[in-house]
This record gives sequence, structure tokens and C-alpha cells, in this order.
Amino acid sequence: MQTVSEALAAAAAGVDYLGLTPSNRGLPGEIDFATAREIADALKGKAQRVALSVESDLGAIADMVAAVQPDVLHLCGNISLVTPEQVRVLREKLLPLYPQLRILQAIPMTGPEALDHAAAFEPYSDLFILDSVAAHIGGIGAAGVTHDWSLSREIVKRSKLPVILAGGLGPDNVAAAIAAVQPWAVDSLTHTNKPLPEGGFRKDIDKIAAFVKAAGAA
Repeated sequence: MQTVSEALAAAAAGVDYLGLTPSNRGLPGEIDFATAREIADALKGKAQRVALSVESDLGAIADMVAAVQPDVLHLCGNISLVTPEQVRVLREKLLPLYPQLRILQAIPMTGPEALDHAAAFEPYSDLFILDSVAAHIGGIGAAGVTHDWSLSREIVKRSKLPVILAGGLGPDNVAAAIAAVQPWAVDSLTHTNKPLPEGGFRKDIDKIAAFVKAAGAA
């Protein structure tokens, strides 16, 4: 979400968790901390507010959480830099200050090693998001392509955590994804976007509504 009006429209369309990208790294759909906080405040009581971070510096992540005050911290940076041990440290730092905060750990679905990554992060996470990776995008996600759903299904079966399936999902394939993976929730970015002529995007509320309807029916 990049504006208050967009976020409120998405919530009205039935989205339960809405993502924000408070950053200055040139990430898809990024916004500054003040805008993210404005959107988060407007969404209170209407949807869960999710703030995404690709940072590897724990202090920078904590500063973003303090500025935005999300319900969920979505960690989708390089897992060789923000390791399970680092997430444990971050959790110990943040939860005394924000006891309601949940940590959503992105698992890069690059192959069978994803099963090991999920097992390693599980003790320090509250939710997982299984996402695709693209070489030209920083962090995990925003790739716009699907991955091996059989691996995702295996993580769902093995994990005690709620698992969100992401990666290339839109109104046309979300039902098949749900049937194949049986996740706790599904996520869409690229395939519910409306590209702008000058670059970047806004959300396509009609596509979001179609995605919500298709997911609900499945």
C-alpha cells in the first residue's frame, strides 16, 4: 500500500493483512516512514498492518518498527545475513517494547533447501511466508512468478506455524494454489498491480476484489 485511500479501498475489498514497504532502497512500492505510519494509523481496526524489511542491520529494523508501529514485521531480507539467531536477538529486543508484534519470516522458495530454512527459522517466527525470488529484486518476494508448490505443501505439512503462500499469485491461479498447498493464507503483489506509465505501480482494486473472491471460494 502506498496511500491511505488505496489501503482503505483494499481493506474494504476484504483483504485481512495489508503490506507496507517503509524504505529508501528503491524497492517496489516503497514509501517513507511517515507515510507508512499514516497508512498504518488509518488502517487500525480495519486490517492487520504488515511492515516489510529487507535490512540486515537489526538497529535499522527496530527503528522502522518504532516509526511505523505495525502489527506484523515481515522479514524478507537475505537469510544469510538475518539468520535464525539474528531473528532471535531481534525478537528479544522488540517484543518487550511491542508485545503484540508478530514476526513474519519469508522463506526463499529456491529449492529443497527451503525445507531446512523453514525448520531453522520456526522457533523464532510467528508466521511464514513462502515466496519466490528474482535476481533483479532486493530480498525475497516481488518476483511475480510461482515456485514449486509441492515444496510449499511440504512446509505447510511440517510446520506448526501459520503459512502464507506467495509468489506469482493472482485471481486466475489462486484457487489452484490453495488446492495444491492448503496454506493458512495467500498473498498477492505483482498480479494485482496496475503499472504506471512513468514506472512503479498502484494497486488494482478490482483485481484485488477478484483475488479475494477467488481465494474465498477456494
